[in-house]
Amino acid sequence: MSPEARLMDGSALARGLVEQAARRGADLTERTGTAPCLATVLVGDDPASVTYVRMKRNRCAKAGILSRHVALPAATTTAELVDTITALSNDPAVHGILLQHPAGPHIDERAAFEAIAPEKDVDGVTCHSFAAMSFGLDGFASCTPGGILRLLDHYDVDLAGKHAVVVGRSAILGKPVGMLLLGRNATVTYCHSRTTDLVSLTKEADVLIAAVGRPRFLGAAHIKPGAVVIDAGSNPGNVGDVDFDAARTRAALITPVPGGVGPMTIATLLTQTVDAAAAQLNAG
Repeated sequence: MSPEARLMDGSALARGLVEQAARRGADLTERTGTAPCLATVLVGDDPASVTYVRMKRNRCAKAGILSRHVALPAATTTAELVDTITALSNDPAVHGILLQHPAGPHIDERAAFEAIAPEKDVDGVTCHSFAAMSFGLDGFASCTPGGILRLLDHYDVDLAGKHAVVVGRSAILGKPVGMLLLGRNATVTYCHSRTTDLVSLTKEADVLIAAVGRPRFLGAAHIKPGAVVIDAGSNPGNVGDVDFDAARTRAALITPVPGGVGPMTIATLLTQTVDAAAAQLNAG
């Protein structure tokens, strides 16, 4: 391919989605007297996590969505965290719950995630949400995978019959995005740290999803000419999992880092928070 690979502008699309969520939230508030509310839970004071939560709360404010922040000390136990999340799940004033992860090596994150009521799981992290994604049932998608599908739709990428290769198998990104792609009739291959001869698989991908968490891990040799490349990596220094300069000489469509998948994750979170509030207030 020429070096003119088209950029998939997640920032622009996300702005439109957030504006739409803001309009829907304002209408919901006017009709019900209740504004959508997202509760964020943070254990400890990891600088990156603090920054992420602050950014999400700021986006909530711009979209007219209330945010309730629960800051817990680093020494919080799994039982204490579960109790906190259970209380939020039972609070009718809270419509969505976001547990910022990682919560700490001493925390059983799965137990904490499962304390989130399914109807408030706007981050799509529970087993209930994963099952719904897998079976094509109503529910909330994991936010980054959901944002990726919205981005693919916006750029008219027809997934039916395409070979999609997902590099990464995390519970909140790799696994769920593969299930969403499968639901769109793509043929999906999962790759991971124990995959042998990774290049032979990725270079056959019509759609390549990089979610491995290693900076510039995938280069030109991994990419089929004309492929759609989605870089979901977020590494220090605003570096993705794809060697962008090399990849753009082969891909037809590619997401930049930053400005690609990241903004779509937050836009999906806000959209799903409004969806959750509308459902809980019987005002869909």
